[in-house]
Amino acid sequence: MSSLLRNWVLAFVAPRPLVGALYLPRYLRHWRAFSSKARDDRPRVADSYPCLGDWTSTTPFDPHYFYQAAWLARQLAARRPARHVDVGSSAQTIAAVSAITEVLHIDYRPLKAELAGLRCMAGDILALPFDDASVPSLSCLHVIEHIGLGRYGDAIDPEGSRKAAGELARVLAPGGRLYLSVPVGRQRICFNAHRVFAPETMLDWFASLTLESFALVDDDGRFHPAADRAAARGLEYGCGMFEFSRD
Repeated sequence: MSSLLRNWVLAFVAPRPLVGALYLPRYLRHWRAFSSKARDDRPRVADSYPCLGDWTSTTPFDPHYFYQAAWLARQLAARRPARHVDVGSSAQTIAAVSAITEVLHIDYRPLKAELAGLRCMAGDILALPFDDASVPSLSCLHVIEHIGLGRYGDAIDPEGSRKAAGELARVLAPGGRLYLSVPVGRQRICFNAHRVFAPETMLDWFASLTLESFALVDDDGRFHPAADRAAARGLEYGCGMFEFSRD
């Protein structure tokens, strides 16, 4: 019940104005201190841009997206494919890996960006524009858990995630690699944000492929580059990273 209440409350108070209000007195003290020390370059109220929650002891980051991007970049740097296809992963991840190899990025909501080594196009993960067994290097990070929930304008489909997994497996070439990440832990549907999967579900859905490696971000945000799948079973919201191959 507390998780449900938290999810609904956060949905309506982002970016957490009540928390930011706690730091408003500090902002005003700093404004006065800066203004008293400045000479010609004094701040104006019309130009003010208060950032009330950024004073932290360490740099905050999202462990799932930070570590999965590092994981994919290292995998591609080690294998050096001539070309790589990504389906729906974050724009920041794709921008970085395009420095390693030529990347074709496919997304239901196409990325409108121009960058050397990167080509972007609109596409549907449920109907990828590739022949069977034709893509030698493929990634899809933190994507398939959303398919069928309507969050990004896609059609409602309770089987959406399973169908997306089937499409990724269909297009992977013999000898190729699929780099996949999904939320792992207690299996459930958090409508309409995402699904969370037991790791065994991914092994079942990708039974036609071979699991080469498994990495994990646990509930405490710690990265385990070579993890036992059993470690994911008791998690609430971890991130499992699966490297699959096709014989």
